[in-house]
Amino acid sequence: MLIVDANSLRFEEANQAAISAYGYSREEFLGMHLADIVAAGDGRRVFTSIREDAVDPSHLHGVHFILKDGKTAEVDILVQGIRHNGKDAFLITPQDCTRRKQLEEQLRQAQKMEAVGLLAGGIAHDFNNLLTIINGYSQMVLASLPVNDENRAAIEQIMKAGERAADLTRQLLSFSRRQVARPKVIDLNEVVTGTAVMLRRLIGEHIELRIVAGPGLAKIHADPGQIEQVVMNLAVNSRDAMPNGGTLILETHQLDVEEIPESSTTVKPGRYVVLAVTDSGTGMSAQTRAHLFEPFFTTKAHGQGTGLGLSTVHSIVKQSGGEIVVQSEEGRGTCLKIYFPSVGEELSPAGPDNSANQLPSGSETILLVEDDEAVRKFLSQMLEKHGYRVLVAANVREALSMAEGHAGPIHLLITDMVMPRMSGDRLAEQLKSSRPGVRVLYMSGHTENALLQAGGGLREGDGFLQKPFNPPSLLRKVRDLLDADGKPSHPKAESHGA
Repeated sequence: MLIVDANSLRFEEANQAAISAYGYSREEFLGMHLADIVAAGDGRRVFTSIREDAVDPSHLHGVHFILKDGKTAEVDILVQGIRHNGKDAFLITPQDCTRRKQLEEQLRQAQKMEAVGLLAGGIAHDFNNLLTIINGYSQMVLASLPVNDENRAAIEQIMKAGERAADLTRQLLSFSRRQVARPKVIDLNEVVTGTAVMLRRLIGEHIELRIVAGPGLAKIHADPGQIEQVVMNLAVNSRDAMPNGGTLILETHQLDVEEIPESSTTVKPGRYVVLAVTDSGTGMSAQTRAHLFEPFFTTKAHGQGTGLGLSTVHSIVKQSGGEIVVQSEEGRGTCLKIYFPSVGEELSPAGPDNSANQLPSGSETILLVEDDEAVRKFLSQMLEKHGYRVLVAANVREALSMAEGHAGPIHLLITDMVMPRMSGDRLAEQLKSSRPGVRVLYMSGHTENALLQAGGGLREGDGFLQKPFNPPSLLRKVRDLLDADGKPSHPKAESHGA
């Protein structure tokens, strides 16, 4: 609390809290004018408010006080007219608003993350519809071309671009927490070495890439696509830290941690598989390291970074049960070590992929409901090509009308989960009331987990496909659902009209 004379605005008293907060002694305060402690930019509104509201208490927010050491403190002040030593005076009660500002900033950050989440969730459905068409038709065309056809290379590049776009969509969904990991037991060496070709193109020829794969690594339990995303994000950050060239080293090794590493307070004793990403770049200050994994924090110029890459890395590593240790100094490069808990489970050998020439078919009747015309056309062509009879509907009302007017059985409903007026699960519920035996396959650009959290979800016997999916995935899922009772239907065993 501070008291100033109403006429001269010179300090007449300061309590111990003010002395401790602002650094001036009581004697120094008594020799000062209010203008000596109020920052120049705030002076006019402070003095005007004091003189105009001399009777009623006045609240002023965001006033900057000058401390003795030359720094400033942002405060909210309450000014009240009082009598002091027989004269008119003002009692000024400042309250440090640093905590409030921090909470406001946290709220803004949370709102930004919510905005990204809404954006990602909003575009995922439409974008994954487009990728379903691009990737699906590409695979159809590729399967129809002879091995020596000159167009195969071009189609393969289209497919790779489509798969990369699908990865980017999954990355957006991970920001919005709508993407769940699908972990399995993997070999970290295989994932890291598998990124080598893409990494060399990504980081440029001015940076030397070294991959040091440790021998005899134990397996880890993680989503391989997400681990690739981690490697890519870290490589891009290292590239940007070496604008004039340098060396990027990806190293894996196995480690039994008996004691907590000196550089970490989070890595607990245990057996780990470690991925170390080391660059010879500019390094980071202690202040930068302290904010490294915060959403939207970036040291890059405007328009060159979103500040989402490392926050995503942190989220993925935590989701995989791992920890990150950062070692970096300005001018001396950076090393990020990721500790993944090892598992004893062995990988099952991967057999040859004969998906292209062993696609299942059938003759059952399928009700297909999809509001996107291009996706609807692609799916109906694919299903009809493999023997199914397809009833095609563009919306829920059309689907229910078609089902009511169809005299024969409907063996399977394939429906988009997110549609105007009624969701796919509500449609399935209504259809099952009149056709109890019908099976259901849901499609969505969101994950199954996100749909469950949103109040939808799968009942026993239902299936789910996340867009974008390829023709083999669709046809196998359809066949699995239709044969779920253990009595597979022969393609020629059923009559379409019966």
